[in-house]
Amino acid sequence: MNSPARTLALVESPVQLLNVLEWAHAQAAAQAHAQAAAQARHQPETDARTGDGPHRRGPLLSGVPSQPGPLAGRRPQDGPPGPGAHHGPHIIVLPPTDPMSRGQLRRVAALARDEGHTVRWQEARGGSGSPLGALTTLAAAVRRAERIVVGDPFSRLVQLLLVPARGAELVVVDDGTATMEFVAQLGRGERLRRWHRTGGGALARARELAYAPVSGTARRRLTPRGGRAMEVFTSMPVTPLPGMELRVNDFAWTRSRFGPPRLTRGTDLVGTSLVETGVVDPARYLDAVRALTLEHGVTRYFAHRRESPEKLRALSEAAGLEIVRPDLPLELIARRGPVGRTIVSFPSTVVHTLPYALTGTGVTVAVCDIDPAWLTAAASPRARGFLAGVTDTARDVRRLPAQAAPAAG
Repeated sequence: MNSPARTLALVESPVQLLNVLEWAHAQAAAQAHAQAAAQARHQPETDARTGDGPHRRGPLLSGVPSQPGPLAGRRPQDGPPGPGAHHGPHIIVLPPTDPMSRGQLRRVAALARDEGHTVRWQEARGGSGSPLGALTTLAAAVRRAERIVVGDPFSRLVQLLLVPARGAELVVVDDGTATMEFVAQLGRGERLRRWHRTGGGALARARELAYAPVSGTARRRLTPRGGRAMEVFTSMPVTPLPGMELRVNDFAWTRSRFGPPRLTRGTDLVGTSLVETGVVDPARYLDAVRALTLEHGVTRYFAHRRESPEKLRALSEAAGLEIVRPDLPLELIARRGPVGRTIVSFPSTVVHTLPYALTGTGVTVAVCDIDPAWLTAAASPRARGFLAGVTDTARDVRRLPAQAAPAAG
């Protein structure tokens, strides 16, 4: 980086990058509100000296907006883009290796650049990069940053990069339902562990033990204490810990830039990677999708970026669905449209985010419970309660019983 970044964002997925854009938009709005309030307090004295009235006031934020790119979807009435490169975060993209995630990340990165943000692509996995290489490259920037925004506090790569971040203010933006578990584990003083992970074998336990010092350091960095600021920016229903600032992500940037969408007559079904993570049995999942398709008139299936081609082919053949592989996070796809008047999902992040993104559009979001009989023998003991909690805490959604998707025969 040519100059130190006051705010540094570390993201690994398209959704994390989208939520950094939402956070930056909310941050800019809060700063504009504070400036307006300060200007209003000083205005009477200025008016008395100069005779100028409120109609003579200039803009609160100055600067030439960047030109919107082909992906921005910005309308003229939306005004200039977000905070810009000088006010917003410098975004470091740490891409995974799978092609779907990388493609979506590049598309959202283009949106971020359209908003005036600086985006840097830093390989940290696979043949072209390594975690230690990324740490060597980024350590100085992390150390100098006054604020660090992270999208996945469970990520070992992010935890490694947080080691040099001694005095920085930390912000966690949504990584979906994992944010709920992050806050709960932090409150209980537990080591950070993904909810669907099981104990693993001897090799996995040995690796975890070797990594424990790094994980412990990251947990201490992320724990509010000693006056150090800590913020969580989320759409999830979480209770903040003492010393933690909680701000609601209501997808204001997405709503200001896209839509409202054109609505179709059919129903859309949102896919999930619960099969790929070993939580749900593949045959049970296929039966559930088939049953939901028949009962609710589903015509399109929006695939999760981690779903395998073989699984999607089987779903298409069994249920007669059009399989859609989105090139952007679903919140943007749905807001741009066209989209069904009803969107059905299994317990996942979107049952919390889509009601915000689609507010006022007339779209109904419905969630289908996961029957415990669908869980695999390898599913973690935490899986059943966690999935039920995702459904139970969703706002402004229609609940569908698990019986809508019968067990495999």
